[in-house]
Amino acid sequence: MTVAAPSVPRREALAGLDLLASAVLLVDAGGTITFANAAAENLLESSLRALQRQQLHTLFLNAEELLNLCAQALAHKYADLRQDLTLERSGREPLHVHSIVSEAGESGIVIELRENVQQLKLDREERILDQSQVNKELVRNLAHEIKNPLGGIRGAAQLLELELPARHLTQLREYTQVIIKEADRLQTLVDRLLAPHRRPHIVGDVNIHEVCERVRSLILAEFPAGLAIRRDYDASIPEFRGDKEQLIQTVLNIAHNAAQALSERIVAGDAELVFKTRVARQVTLAKVRYGLALDLHIIDNGPGIPPQIRDRIFYPLVSGREGGSGLGLTLAQTFVQQHMGVIECESRPGFTDFRILLPLP
Repeated sequence: MTVAAPSVPRREALAGLDLLASAVLLVDAGGTITFANAAAENLLESSLRALQRQQLHTLFLNAEELLNLCAQALAHKYADLRQDLTLERSGREPLHVHSIVSEAGESGIVIELRENVQQLKLDREERILDQSQVNKELVRNLAHEIKNPLGGIRGAAQLLELELPARHLTQLREYTQVIIKEADRLQTLVDRLLAPHRRPHIVGDVNIHEVCERVRSLILAEFPAGLAIRRDYDASIPEFRGDKEQLIQTVLNIAHNAAQALSERIVAGDAELVFKTRVARQVTLAKVRYGLALDLHIIDNGPGIPPQIRDRIFYPLVSGREGGSGLGLTLAQTFVQQHMGVIECESRPGFTDFRILLPLP
């Protein structure tokens, strides 16, 4: 690729490069940046004015490999050099990119950088999995620590109630009943926290559309008016081995949350839930490559997930609804991970899409 331009290129002379989706840098023989297109400014989070005259080794902490590619391009060893790189930056997230380096005549060297989306996805899934494991261990240990003293508090309140004098029984029994009922409420919460770790994983043949239909009937029984549930199924999806009850609970938790978030639209009569199934091919789940995977979407047209909790919705006890337990999505994520799958979410006002990917035989 040869670009005719003055020694300090102007944006007007290279305006065509701004139309490219990939980041393009022009670098001279000494490794100094002379031009960056709009995509490069966006990728590097810096303006052309700031990037111009900056050297690659000051821009990236580990620029040696990129500089070596530039040297080989200047030596005309290859028409272009392509390589996946992780470029580290001071105080910022590293960039996972696919780089293409080629000699550009008088303009020096052209470096094209394309974000490695697959690597970013893998890193994100790994972080989510690690965080999920930490959360589960923390919650399980905390629940066990709460469980024993909770039983003691409830038992002491019952014994205290038996010892109350008859003349004050009616008056004081109200207080002991508060203690007993609150202890029972906390016990129920603790049991829900421990439920995924107690229940055995019962494996059998699962038809995902039977799962969706069961959840659909349960949701429509609770919300009989104002809510439409649309089905968009791929009938070619095969059965797979899994725990049907866990998957029903997973889809139900997500769909029920969506239905509750649609309360205003239900009143207006235009609330909609969509169950959509597809087959995804050549999918990497938890660092394992699968030829086929179930791609299940649960979509609603509600207000969307509040931005302040969007990155934490799968954490225990995080809820976007007043009075919510914050356990539904945590349990859903646990059950999906037990099936070697992943669960993702995309949300904006008027559109929320929970995507479940599970390996298929």
